[in-house]
Amino acid sequence: MCGRIVHTLPPEAMRSLLRTRNLLDSVPRYNIAPTQPLIAVWEESGHREAKLARWGLVPRWVKDPRDFPLIINARAETMAEKPAFRDSLKHQRCAVPASGYYEWRTDPAGRKHPYFITYGDHRPMIMAGLYATWTGPQGEEFDSLAIITVPANTDLAHIHDRMPALIEGDGIERWLDVRTVRANEAVSVIGPAPEGTMAAHPVSPRVNSARNEGPDLIVPVPEDPFAAASPKPLKEKAKNPQQFDLF
Repeated sequence: MCGRIVHTLPPEAMRSLLRTRNLLDSVPRYNIAPTQPLIAVWEESGHREAKLARWGLVPRWVKDPRDFPLIINARAETMAEKPAFRDSLKHQRCAVPASGYYEWRTDPAGRKHPYFITYGDHRPMIMAGLYATWTGPQGEEFDSLAIITVPANTDLAHIHDRMPALIEGDGIERWLDVRTVRANEAVSVIGPAPEGTMAAHPVSPRVNSARNEGPDLIVPVPEDPFAAASPKPLKEKAKNPQQFDLF
């Protein structure tokens, strides 16, 4: 899973990394939560555009977004089969630049401990995502997205069983090319990050509240000895049967 994101990349760095035609002014964010806007990049009329999209995918066929469940992640293994993701996987793939993200580890007592996760060399992350544009009956519209997740690699499996699908190099090119790269080909470029590339450290529980912001949220704190007592990878969580048709 991926439920909070850190984004501190300057606009010029994003344009250089993803070759966008435009720039979006942004301020450093250290605790972006679902339903808030995320910067994403996708191809539009043959050009790459940086856009703001609501974090929480709303497919175009939804009648009323207020009655639709919040979908912030799409499982890579099943997204091609799910109605909420099928069209976006074919025609509306996007990339979400980030500086890192948070994940919560559950200790043997059931307590949750937040960790900040980045590449080990602190280079920017590019997360694979899916977007959709919803249009209302009065012509109102907005863009929304979900971040794709894959099984966690060995660097992170002791924290959580899932991680965002990270893409690099030619993988970015193929993922964003919805004109010539078919969905099944695009899926082949995503997967867990290579072993030994990720780093994580415990952070303050202040990140638990989306109201808290600032660089102090990513500062390492001493690890709780109870949180470190169970290094075995976590098991996959059972799916919610009420969400079977969506996820």
